[in-house]
Amino acid sequence: MSLAGAAIRRSRRPVRAPRRLAWLLAVAWLALHAGATADEAIDAVALRDRALIDARLAQMPVQQAGRIDLFALSFAGDGNEDVFRNEAAYFETLATARYGAGGRALALVNHPDSLAAAPRPLATLDNLRHALQGIARRMDPEEDLLLLFVTSHGSPGHELTVSLADRFDTTLAPQQLRAALDDAGIRHRLLIVSACYSGGFIPALAAPETLVVTAARHDRPSFGCGDTASATYFGRALLVEGLNRDGGLIEAFDYARRQVARRETMEGHESSYPQIWIGEEIRARLHAWEAGLVRGPVLAYPHPL
Repeated sequence: MSLAGAAIRRSRRPVRAPRRLAWLLAVAWLALHAGATADEAIDAVALRDRALIDARLAQMPVQQAGRIDLFALSFAGDGNEDVFRNEAAYFETLATARYGAGGRALALVNHPDSLAAAPRPLATLDNLRHALQGIARRMDPEEDLLLLFVTSHGSPGHELTVSLADRFDTTLAPQQLRAALDDAGIRHRLLIVSACYSGGFIPALAAPETLVVTAARHDRPSFGCGDTASATYFGRALLVEGLNRDGGLIEAFDYARRQVARRETMEGHESSYPQIWIGEEIRARLHAWEAGLVRGPVLAYPHPL
């Protein structure tokens, strides 16, 4: 039995919110710092992540009947570079401050800071599934929209890196992402996958009530990763620039596609060809939401570009 599990089983007193989060985090801290084995430390982080996700879900405002509410989720897969953390955190703030998500936004971030200076739940498949299921319980599936932003390295085989040094090194495949969305029962989906070769996610994710945006074609890399970048080419063009302009998500994508092409040409890169796929039923719902949206002010990117 892990140290975290033992601590839970020894406590027979019911733990109620809001004390539950503090209690679970204390158990996790003990497992991480009290001579725990590697497996026990992993269990403790998983316990901590579940508590962080549940706490954010519990704080989400009640869904408003008769209107389309936006729920936003970001997923930074590769924890070995700051750029993915930067984009996922910015997306969470952008959705909240400018696109009306309010408290209905959550970021899953693989980065050392997520375990220290800026605690966030890690970007794992289990946490993604738990967050999606929790969001689904908060939303009205007939009315509301999910805006999901995934950023990481991608492979020619169309798998995204899901990694954090000394903890885990795995991948996320298109079919796994589709299954997580389907199992949660979320119908109306706006999906952004920012990674090399990310166009390969479109066949698995495409559905009548889904819009899919990708940073590259299925057979092309995208650019801007690495230790010297604060945002990828596509992340900067879509999030920082496109979504801070007038117009909707489709217009922001069109702007981003032009900007990425211009920058790649100037810097001598082979074109990445960002992609968009729009299901026949999602366009009207997207336009209805955008028509009623009162956008917040332009949001500055907090990192030098």
